[in-house]
Amino acid sequence: MNSLLLAILAFVGYWLAYNTYGKWIAKKIFGLNDNNPVPSKEFEDGVDYVPTKKHILLGHHFTTIAGTGPIVGPAIGVIWGWVPAFIWVFFGSIFMGAVHDFTSLVVSARNQGKTIGELTGNLINERTAKIFLILIQFLLWIVLAVFGLIVALLFNMYPQSVFPVWMEIPIAMWLSYMIYNKGKNDTLYSIIAVILMYVTIGIGVVMPIKLGGNAIITWIYILMAYVFIASTMPVHKLLQPRDYINSHELLIAMGLLVLGVIIGHPKIVAPAFQTVPDAPPIFPILFITIACGAISGFHSLAASGTTVKQLEKETDAQMIGYGGMILEGVLATIVIIAVTAGLGMNGGGVEAFTSHYSSWAAASGLGAKLSAVINGSANLMNSYGIPLDLAKTIMAVFIVSFAGTTMDSSTRIQRFALQELFSNKEGKIIVKPLENRYVATAIVILAAMGLALSTGDGKGALILWPVFGALNQLLASLALLIGTVYLAQKKKPIWITGLPMLFMMVMTLYATVLNLKKFIASNNSLLIFITVATLIIALWIFVEGFIAIARAGKKDLEEVEEEI
Repeated sequence: MNSLLLAILAFVGYWLAYNTYGKWIAKKIFGLNDNNPVPSKEFEDGVDYVPTKKHILLGHHFTTIAGTGPIVGPAIGVIWGWVPAFIWVFFGSIFMGAVHDFTSLVVSARNQGKTIGELTGNLINERTAKIFLILIQFLLWIVLAVFGLIVALLFNMYPQSVFPVWMEIPIAMWLSYMIYNKGKNDTLYSIIAVILMYVTIGIGVVMPIKLGGNAIITWIYILMAYVFIASTMPVHKLLQPRDYINSHELLIAMGLLVLGVIIGHPKIVAPAFQTVPDAPPIFPILFITIACGAISGFHSLAASGTTVKQLEKETDAQMIGYGGMILEGVLATIVIIAVTAGLGMNGGGVEAFTSHYSSWAAASGLGAKLSAVINGSANLMNSYGIPLDLAKTIMAVFIVSFAGTTMDSSTRIQRFALQELFSNKEGKIIVKPLENRYVATAIVILAAMGLALSTGDGKGALILWPVFGALNQLLASLALLIGTVYLAQKKKPIWITGLPMLFMMVMTLYATVLNLKKFIASNNSLLIFITVATLIIALWIFVEGFIAIARAGKKDLEEVEEEI
């Protein structure tokens, strides 16, 4: 199939979905209303709660939820063929992921900006909320350590990206100063900031920075120190403007890739369907391999963790929550085209694809998949004259910038969740030192560093990585469960979140059981314990959630009987 035709069909479909299904859910089901109070104004503090313009917040939210997820996941998922990967990304993002993100954002906005974990206490009970918050802490612990490793690996693989990525920090702080202190036009000055970013990319190509010794460990120390500073700064001083720049960078990168599809219009060289001998079964593993780009539990934490605290008015939630996920689906689609068609350009042919996807072991390697995306994307850009080295640097900076945002936001979210975990029913933190954001953040950072450095090479998080995919998608199904409880209590149709929740619940529990069998066969006691504990916690929350839904239905029936 021609990649250009696939791109046109996908982009038109996403646009229609946003303007039909997304609009219907926002207006008819949730009834978004700007007269409703929002946390950013109720609790405005100039640090975490900051009312933010819609287009700026969309940039922040998108770069937070994207990270490397919609890049690595689809790049691995095409091993079963480009057709199942594309179908899951397209329909999953429209009917599951976008609904999941939007619901998490709106329900949190209507409950004082609480994270999805603490919302469980409001909608189900406090006992379940504490269990959920423990699960969230574990997930974010892995996320922070793994993303630190990803950025360190990319800096090592593409030293040309180091200078521009670090220069984005002073550029973003300058942009914040011009917008918030000088009142300058945010669009104009963000364009200037992006131009400065691309100047630094050019400098990076001719001035690569490569560390000696054990570069991975050195970078992890540097990155964790940076994240501590960045995540404790007022959100509008660095996180917001940097993500606003990143959102422009995304649009440019996507534009460059789409232009490559239009001009190069390469044929998809990957098979439509493929069976690889050592690959796990497509059902259910595809649905935990491709998370971001279709549906990802981490998004519920971003929506109810940092994004909700900057939501200026409720009607902005459709563009930010539903639209942000649709935009991620677009990115995942472009990634699929880059690895299934872009790799075959410049004489590579089918062999260029099969060399990356000859086995599951080769396809699932983190470094191999990042390079597959970057090389395929560079080939697309090269079709109209951009030199390969420059194109690779543009993509590497793009990916690292997104990963850095995820690290910053994950740290903030984990800090909020940690404070909620040690709070009473009234929301008062009962462990006094945790009231201080620097102390709470330090605990989060030190825990992630401990995990990353536990193996002596900075790759300690990979010990727990085998459980991450299923755990992340389990969180997605639990977030949809919370949304379903909310709709049931509001007497709204529950199938909108209920059907995606049941699908993800079945696929995730199935995948978790398969993982458990594998861990037992390899006698991995640590992963066996974690998986069994996760299954018990998940089943507990599901039972409590279903009871809450049934209770809401029973209350409706009693009210009808009273009226009769």
